[in-house]
Amino acid sequence: MKQALHQLTIATSGKGLTDLTRPIIEWTATQGIATGLLTVWCRHTSASLTVQENADPTVRADILRFFEALVPEATGRYAHEDEGPDDMPAHLRTMLTQTQISIPVASGRPVFGTWQALYLFEHRRHPNRREIVLHLLGA
Repeated sequence: MKQALHQLTIATSGKGLTDLTRPIIEWTATQGIATGLLTVWCRHTSASLTVQENADPTVRADILRFFEALVPEATGRYAHEDEGPDDMPAHLRTMLTQTQISIPVASGRPVFGTWQALYLFEHRRHPNRREIVLHLLGA
């Protein structure tokens, strides 16, 4: 049994979905682990992770619109506004999604479906540098 740990730093341009699939596949391929489990962890409370379709960009646009409607930004709506009107909605959106995803690894590659990609879901308006931790365990 072997394990490997790695950290990715991802620059976001503000709200949206950033595809992490390629760097995760590339890193996993260099670890010498053929079969195992990859845990992907987002170290933030205003960004999250999601596995979603990667073929049609309107899916991502619809997801963004859905979350804007579900958890709107509105000055005075939330008590926590220390970092601006997008801060508390970002925390709530993170709470409704995931900060950790586990992905099986087979033949040295994460097992994604044909149309699946792993995205960092940035919930804040301004650009950020986000830290994603990868932990791979297997043989």
